[in-house]
Amino acid sequence: MNGGKQGARSNPGGFNPLERILTTTLDFERIARSSIKLFVTATNVHTGRGRVFRNADITADVLLASACLPTMFQAVEIDGAFYWDGGYSGNPTITPLVRECMSQDTIIVQVNPVERPAAPRSAREILNRLNEISFNAVLLKELRMMALLRQVAPTDNSECARWAAMRMHRIASDVVADLGSSSKLNAEWAFLTMLRDEGRRCAEAFLNDHGADLGKRPSFDLDQLLEGV
Repeated sequence: MNGGKQGARSNPGGFNPLERILTTTLDFERIARSSIKLFVTATNVHTGRGRVFRNADITADVLLASACLPTMFQAVEIDGAFYWDGGYSGNPTITPLVRECMSQDTIIVQVNPVERPAAPRSAREILNRLNEISFNAVLLKELRMMALLRQVAPTDNSECARWAAMRMHRIASDVVADLGSSSKLNAEWAFLTMLRDEGRRCAEAFLNDHGADLGKRPSFDLDQLLEGV
């Protein structure tokens, strides 16, 4: 799930240091040739629909568009259309994982809290919580659909059956849930390395607790998402 990503073209036609960083650190030709499928979503500003970019389509502009928060950056133009953060339309988009991949296990790495214990008070806190809710809504809707399909889907090879058969898993951290909205703008190295180390700790804990579930059974209970619906 989205964690307040930053980066987009803020000065169209001018020098963009973020784009320079991407083009000098990533080998897009190698990504295009990779056997590992990569799906990146951006939201079309005009239609409100998500566009999924695949390996051969991924460029620096695509990555910038996928992380373009409209309150901070100008929309990124790709093929004559303008795009914002993909979190508004799919965060992440599950559909290509079901339709185009063989694996029946999906691991969601959650960096955007679904729940917060306290009510937001300040304008910044309210805006941050609104963003979290809107970014999580699309994914939660897809997960609820999967839970419902499990109750009625056939056991053939139809798309409904493939959705229902997907085994869902989740890696999450309580540390992220405790961070305030201002943390999304914190670029201090000590903070970034703390997030890295926390991510590795959570991944190791997940493998210790649920590594044996992979390929056999889901470890994330989707039925809980149907409560109150």
